[in-house]
Amino acid sequence: MNRRALLASLLAAPAAVPLAARAQGWPDRPIRMIVPFAAGTTTDILGRIAATAIAKGIGQPVVVDNRTGAGGTVGTAAVAQAAADGNTLLFGTSGTMATNPLIMPGIPYDPVKHFVPVASFSRTSVVLAVRPALGVASLAEFLALARRRPVSVGTAGTGTTGHLTTALIELRAGVKLTHVPYRDGARAVTDLLNGTLDAMVYHPLGFLTHIQAGALRPLAVTGEARHFLFPEVPTLVESGLAGAIVEGWWGIFAPAGTSVPVVARVNALVNGALEDPATKAELQRQGMETMGGSPEQLAAQLASEIARQKEVVEAATITAD
Repeated sequence: MNRRALLASLLAAPAAVPLAARAQGWPDRPIRMIVPFAAGTTTDILGRIAATAIAKGIGQPVVVDNRTGAGGTVGTAAVAQAAADGNTLLFGTSGTMATNPLIMPGIPYDPVKHFVPVASFSRTSVVLAVRPALGVASLAEFLALARRRPVSVGTAGTGTTGHLTTALIELRAGVKLTHVPYRDGARAVTDLLNGTLDAMVYHPLGFLTHIQAGALRPLAVTGEARHFLFPEVPTLVESGLAGAIVEGWWGIFAPAGTSVPVVARVNALVNGALEDPATKAELQRQGMETMGGSPEQLAAQLASEIARQKEVVEAATITAD
């Protein structure tokens, strides 16, 4: 090694040592996993699965902290403002990381600048379903009906995957649908069953028992591929709506500036857990598909999601309630 190279290595060493030391010493206390939705919600259930998996590999508890409010904004902002020491993680969603920043002006965080992606966790498409009495058996027939008369479509609320799907169908098919947002998705299902609504877009488990009983008819799912719970139901793309893909997904993020070794360690633990048959089985019980992958893949996924949702949000002029 020549003198110049040796000097450069000596100068660089002091900066590298503290980073390595911090990574080796992490974690020295319980980790806090902020879930920005209430206990018992889908996001909470999935977040607790992730927290348990991470805790098994680090020798410290991972405590779930439900910070609710403003459609997930309160908890997400709390992580954006937390110290970047690896002791606070966010169990984020496509809604908190992509939708909210697009439909809520002045939101107190930037999903790209204020966070570092750690690992994708799980995803699901949603389902467009109708009552058999509506008299349509395919998406094409549903769209034909919507061109003849007003058709109401219920969702679990403004900015949800159901709402984005409804807006995307309108955009791609050139039809007008009457969006009816509910604050309680279960109540919307009840209104669909009793005929108050013509159709609804909702998560698979919310419809499953009713579809199995023949009380509801699924017309399409919204993912890139068919959903494993409904393998006979085509996607929107298969039904003729090019580029019509909407999926809800969940992932783990940390405050911007969190060290690369810590991010890499949590990423490895999450990916390992997602290969565990018990974790896979539990996610399937929740109607979810496993994801996983590198932090860079989650970053690319987030960027793609923001761009895709931006087109729909702007075309439909969607804003938060």
